[in-house]
Amino acid sequence: MQIYLDYSATTPPRPEAIASLQIACTQLWGNPSSLHAWGKNAATVLETARMQVAQLINAPHPESIVFTSSGTEADNLAIMGVANLYSQPQHVIISSVEHPAVSEPVRLLEMRGWEVTRLPVDSKGRVNPQDLREAIRQNTVLISIIYGQSEVGTLQPIPELAEIAQQHQILFHTDAVQVAGRLPICVQKLPVDLLSISSHKIYGCQGAGALYVRPGVEIMPVLAGGGQENRLRSGTQAVPVIAAFGTAAQLAASELPEETARLTQLRDRLFTLLADTPELVPTGDLEYRLPHHVSFCWQHSDYQHRNGRSLVRHLDMAGIATSAGSACSSGKLKPSPILLAMGYSETAALGGIRLTLGKSITMADIEWTAIALKQVLARLH
Repeated sequence: MQIYLDYSATTPPRPEAIASLQIACTQLWGNPSSLHAWGKNAATVLETARMQVAQLINAPHPESIVFTSSGTEADNLAIMGVANLYSQPQHVIISSVEHPAVSEPVRLLEMRGWEVTRLPVDSKGRVNPQDLREAIRQNTVLISIIYGQSEVGTLQPIPELAEIAQQHQILFHTDAVQVAGRLPICVQKLPVDLLSISSHKIYGCQGAGALYVRPGVEIMPVLAGGGQENRLRSGTQAVPVIAAFGTAAQLAASELPEETARLTQLRDRLFTLLADTPELVPTGDLEYRLPHHVSFCWQHSDYQHRNGRSLVRHLDMAGIATSAGSACSSGKLKPSPILLAMGYSETAALGGIRLTLGKSITMADIEWTAIALKQVLARLH
């Protein structure tokens, strides 16, 4: 029995998205910047997808959607696009649990002389809004806080955090890659200026992402070229994967209420089934949490050989795909920086494991996963 429980890493493209991609590849393959019929047909596909993605986050102006190659590029465009407005280094605020797509470009800014504040989180991975208020300086120009943490599933209080930024007239960006298509987002009510999403997290194809830029917000392009995407992202658009992105976004929006409720039920059931396994300690906030996300810290006396990565490998041999937060660099196992930021010890932070659910997962899959995981743990004890 094969069970894929790594939907936070990538989702399988849904048939409707693949069909859109195939039609664009075989029939609508023109350059959307060209003036002839082939170009106009491709441009129509592109703008249809822009409307579909805009509707997923309730953006009233489709032109506020800037297509990119990925969620990572969208994050980089948001951060570096703001930074490039300034000739002198300024101050930026992020959380200590950001995805590398945010933390790494900010680190590069820091190397260029920018001041960076990394807000602490509590043991559940949440930012305290008061810490944000106290971190703001006269030269703070950008705040970027992840919406839903991919490793431990915690949701940040983005409405409150963004409201604080708005009160101080500071641009606010959120990486919503894990949230879009899984929870409702309405940028008409959510006071964010910039928001990143990704196609392959919502059953579209890999190779497309988008940055929402609130109308009136100015950022600088990162790529120089022909001025596509409202002069913010030069380069001929990948029309086929963007078409798939649009189809996936439209279907995700229509299915959102039912699928969110279903995933939440499956998520809670898996937590319940594993509650009698003391070596698995749930991580993240169990109340403010992504609906599809289950994560644990595997407590074991021999972390060098019994860690999250080894558990992932054993589950893979049992036919279950999961992921771990620790990483192996130059032959040395490195603890999860997210768990370290949440207060876990270096040894405990080697034991993180994540199981994320999606459209194909049934209650029977959840029941079997719990049985198989307990069997694997018993063998590794």
